[in-house]
Amino acid sequence: MALRVVFFGTPAFAVPTLDRLVHSAHQVVGVVTRPDRPRGRGQQISMAPVKAAAQAAGLPVLQPERLAREQFEPAFAALGADIGVVAAYGKILPDWLLASPRLGLLNVHASLLPKYRGASPVHRAVLGGDAQTGVTIMRVVKALDAGPMLRHVVVPIGDDDTTSDVEAVLATSGAEALLATLADIEGGRAAETPQDDGLASYAPKLTRAEAAVDWRRPAREIHNQVRGLWPWPHAQTFLGETRIILHRSRVSPSPAGAPAGTILAASAADGLHVACGQGALEILELQFEGKRVMSARDAMANQLLTAGARFIPS
Repeated sequence: MALRVVFFGTPAFAVPTLDRLVHSAHQVVGVVTRPDRPRGRGQQISMAPVKAAAQAAGLPVLQPERLAREQFEPAFAALGADIGVVAAYGKILPDWLLASPRLGLLNVHASLLPKYRGASPVHRAVLGGDAQTGVTIMRVVKALDAGPMLRHVVVPIGDDDTTSDVEAVLATSGAEALLATLADIEGGRAAETPQDDGLASYAPKLTRAEAAVDWRRPAREIHNQVRGLWPWPHAQTFLGETRIILHRSRVSPSPAGAPAGTILAASAADGLHVACGQGALEILELQFEGKRVMSARDAMANQLLTAGARFIPS
């Protein structure tokens, strides 16, 4: 039996799930997304990816500023949803809303719960150097990301994958896992497994304070920082008074043999290599503040980037 689904989501991660629902046997009766906000360098008011996708599909869109019962319940109840699906909506859902659809709400969460509950699970997995992560389909409960689990999908993380690389795979995997879970619910096969709260870890929201590179750390950890903070807020460092944003890197085979932060090599032939607390890091793409992103080869035309120069360690 096809289900009437109300979808909650905001960023690009949620779009594949919405798209799969739209093209499934189920009926998406409405999409709830965050209000339009200023976005981009010009801070122009614009719609988020989920709203754009919903409008393209001709779906009703609700954008409540608040989820207070007296303000939102009439519009929500009018949708007549059997079940709700949440994918990176960005707000805590109140108790009245969780109890509203007859089959409750499911969440497409981008981690292997109970690890990485919270706002930034993909970033934290990459920052932590994890070899794998995944998607969990879970029931939404009052406690943050603590509901029983219905399905896991494991996804490997490559040594050089950025958060965006991993998130793109997880978005597609999560969409497929959600449809399979709905099929289990329809067929009476769904099994819910409680999470072990003793194994839970929290993935807090990223802050700009995490962007500063401490070159005294091992090269592998700094590489994880570069790829984990991509596309925001980006790892960054200073060479004198000049702020440099690091976009792509890899662990260098070069031995350090110099104080942390020292540029070991800076040439078209050898690349741009920097000594770390353990080992060295090769910078592949960077950006001088206010300038375009460029390859290390192009950036080395700037005379600041010379062998022997030293980035500020922290």
